[in-house]
Amino acid sequence: MPTMPRRFAPLTLALLLTACGDGEPLLPADAVLPDGGRYRGEIIDGRLQGEGRIDYANGMYYQGQFKDGLFEGHGTWHGASGETYTGEFRQGLFEGQGELVYGNGTRYEGSFKQGRMHGEGHLQQGGMSYRGEFRDNLYHGIGTLELPDGSRHQGRFVRGDPQGEGLRSSAEGQFSGTFRKGRLHGEGSYRGEDGETYSGGFRNDQFHGKGRFQSAEGDVWSGYFVDGELTGQGEYRGSDGSHYAGQFRYWRFHGIGKLKLADGSVYQGNFANGQYAGEGTLTSASGQQTRGTWHAGELISDQDGSRRPDPLELGLLNQGQLLQESLAALPASTPAVELYSLTLAGDGKQSVFLREADYVAKLLRERFGARGNITLTNHRNHLADRPLATRESLTRAVRALAERSGPEDLVFIYLTSHGSRSHELSIDQPRLQLADLPASELAALLQPLAGRDKVIVISACYSGGFIPLLQDDHTLVMTAARADRVSFGCSEENDFTYFGRALFAEALQQTDDLQRAFELAKRTVAEREQADDFEPSEPQLWAPRAVLKRWNDLRQNQAESALSAATDGTKKNL
Repeated sequence: MPTMPRRFAPLTLALLLTACGDGEPLLPADAVLPDGGRYRGEIIDGRLQGEGRIDYANGMYYQGQFKDGLFEGHGTWHGASGETYTGEFRQGLFEGQGELVYGNGTRYEGSFKQGRMHGEGHLQQGGMSYRGEFRDNLYHGIGTLELPDGSRHQGRFVRGDPQGEGLRSSAEGQFSGTFRKGRLHGEGSYRGEDGETYSGGFRNDQFHGKGRFQSAEGDVWSGYFVDGELTGQGEYRGSDGSHYAGQFRYWRFHGIGKLKLADGSVYQGNFANGQYAGEGTLTSASGQQTRGTWHAGELISDQDGSRRPDPLELGLLNQGQLLQESLAALPASTPAVELYSLTLAGDGKQSVFLREADYVAKLLRERFGARGNITLTNHRNHLADRPLATRESLTRAVRALAERSGPEDLVFIYLTSHGSRSHELSIDQPRLQLADLPASELAALLQPLAGRDKVIVISACYSGGFIPLLQDDHTLVMTAARADRVSFGCSEENDFTYFGRALFAEALQQTDDLQRAFELAKRTVAEREQADDFEPSEPQLWAPRAVLKRWNDLRQNQAESALSAATDGTKKNL
């Protein structure tokens, strides 16, 4: 959901005719007024008439036309606070066309009436600019207001506030429709900078009433909105072909509804917070039906009421065996320089980490010849078939790598997850309470590999904060961001984070040189962040020469082995 901009504050200027002007002429006054003013000019029948100038001891003065003792016609007035006015006067007040400039740089040029901005004019104050109609010193009528933050409002104003039909533009996008006291209220539309759109009702700048919202990716929500949230009866159409019709609460499926998924399966029944919950029927694309009671997206009892085993409990029963099988499958080292790898997907609520870790494991195995690999995964759908990514499983995996690899080998460790400002890696499996992994604990559990050349890549927000505790002469560390910056791309639908894609799917497809690959990835990430108007994440690198040499030796040995195997095969064929 977009965050609605704050309302525009009206600007009111008081025209205070106080004093401090230019120097008084040296010629003697033609008259001294009862208020102390010294007048030079025409006096007819005891009254100031025609061209003249009046000065006060505090520096205020007026020079111009007089009529019957009052400023009348064209003139220039200087006030005590540095303000000046040049233009038309009537009965001693600004009236007609003129320009008023304050000591702080505020400037108004336009029409005045009885000493106030009134009619067409242009007001500039700091980085703010308003051009349009005024009444009694307030924006009133048709006008355009531009604020220092770059936001802009075009339309009708009433007593200083946007009121009526208008168009507001800001960094968030464009809002158009009917405004009330500065806020969009009634029928209107919104278009975000990234392409998302909304049309329908508004209240206090929030989606409210019947409307239709479309994301930049093409997903569409329609129905009734309340204070910015789709709530009640509505419809969702996904860009992947999925479709839902039914009840919503806070944008999520909640209540009775029917959901058709992209794979052709259909669920009809009760939902809670976006998941199957309560009585419902799931029909697969092939027509097979599963009826019963659901909880958090899982079938917990059949249609006859028989309780089904909890997938979480079944998965936990398998975890010890899954981890042991994975560690046991790790082959022992040979005399050659070889690569061992470990990948970890830490946060199980979003699939991007699973997809990215799997891609990296496959890349290290197929392109870079990893002899053995251990994969630790947290994901809501893989509790029963993959070893969990926990601190204990990571500790045991590191010990196994230390035991099976040799001192001549290289270990490549890839960790992808969310990260925190306190430099902790998120370890999260839905429905389990797992502690996150601080940088200090990661450094401690890696001790069995001390002295072993290794590459550690961490794709997470604030991951640069891990470098000081991990770096040594045998440890190359790459991170997706510096210690005080976030990284991007960690959403459910993505296959990669920004850094993961740039490094593994792009840079390492162009070069085997780790340092060069990092520089290519860093540049690619910066370009994408700039295009998306994100604060730069600034990926970091600690690259000891010994590790770079070990990596290059590994690649050289692999190339020589491949060439030798190809030559032997050719000889046999001959």
